Amino acid sequence: MTRRLISSGSPFERDIGYSRAVVDGDWIFVSGTTGYDYATMEIAPDVVRQCEQTLKNIAAALAEAGARLSDIVRVRYIVPDPADWEPCWPILRLYLGEVRPAATLIHAALQNPAMRIEIEVTARLRS
Repeated sequence: MTRRLISSGSPFERDIGYSRAVVDGDWIFVSGTTGYDYATMEIAPDVVRQCEQTLKNIAAALAEAGARLSDIVRVRYIVPDPADWEPCWPILRLYLGEVRPAATLIHAALQNPAMRIEIEVTARLRS
């Protein structure tokens, strides 16, 4: 078994001490990811734009691991404000509608009030 750490370059990873993703054999565990644009470390105020950026960040981590969004088998959504959940559905359907991973939604506060959605995924590389 091989274990490989993937970083997005986000200062959160360095400051807190975690990896954006960990590849362990065929499994890829992507940490809870928010809508920050890691190139600028800016986050849009709109939850829909955050949701899309979050999925782009996840796709980038998966690509570095040799996987795609279609390899996702499990997803966990964390949304502080229940009213922000439904506006994200069209974006989630666009990115994951054909994948249809097992999913859980949790309403809970996030590290920073500017963060309006956090998404964590597990993927498995296909042989």
